[in-house]
Amino acid sequence: MKRWSAVVLGVLVWLMGVTVWAVPTKVVVGVRARDAKFIGTSMGGVLVMIKDVETGEILAKGVVRGSTGDTKLLMKTPKERYTKLIVGNTARYEAVLDLNEPRKVKIIARGPLAQTQAMQEVSVTTWLVPGKDIEELVLEMPGLVVRALSPAPHTMIKGPAKVEIRASVTPMCGCPVDPRFFWKPENYEVAVIVKRNGRILGTFPLSFAGKTSLFATTLDLAEKGAYELTVYAYDRLTGNTGVDKTTIVVR
Repeated sequence: MKRWSAVVLGVLVWLMGVTVWAVPTKVVVGVRARDAKFIGTSMGGVLVMIKDVETGEILAKGVVRGSTGDTKLLMKTPKERYTKLIVGNTARYEAVLDLNEPRKVKIIARGPLAQTQAMQEVSVTTWLVPGKDIEELVLEMPGLVVRALSPAPHTMIKGPAKVEIRASVTPMCGCPVDPRFFWKPENYEVAVIVKRNGRILGTFPLSFAGKTSLFATTLDLAEKGAYELTVYAYDRLTGNTGVDKTTIVVR
């Protein structure tokens, strides 16, 4: 009995030591679209993973949720040192890690989750020290969300035919491309690269269609064949770029 009592006491002391030294440490992560606002719930959120650099262990993971943030603060207000950007219900992922020693971690953000054709991944490496919270860590995600709306994939038509190409273009946060807002249609080069039976026929521009984030053009497809349509959008001022594809068969 004395031996078992000693063993139990030793285990309890060890557990108490672990409890004492494991310190809750908070990390708040936000993901901001380059030249725009935060990526949040409206775009399906962003998956965030916090991994130990040395072991590869995933210490925490979750999805960024919330709004795209304060438009005036993000797009109009000059930023002073220590300006906090994740305010109010701005999208974020908050993790609380129980750490008993400093750990070097890699924080990975992958999204937007609701637009798989536009998903990007960004990451940063940093140290975490027990009890030393990181109240705001903002990762910047480049790119544009391009969605080919028309024609639907594998549309089959009888030729020759005129085919309308329509595409949606937004920053990664889903913010509106429109003359009334910060993201002007003229800032974006939008075009479709057309292949027929694997051979490039040319690149044709899409113009702003008068509706928020919508660009369009009409193609004359005179010859039979399988057409691959690659729509891209590019902002030369920021380097933001996005691509989507669709196909059409002319019989």
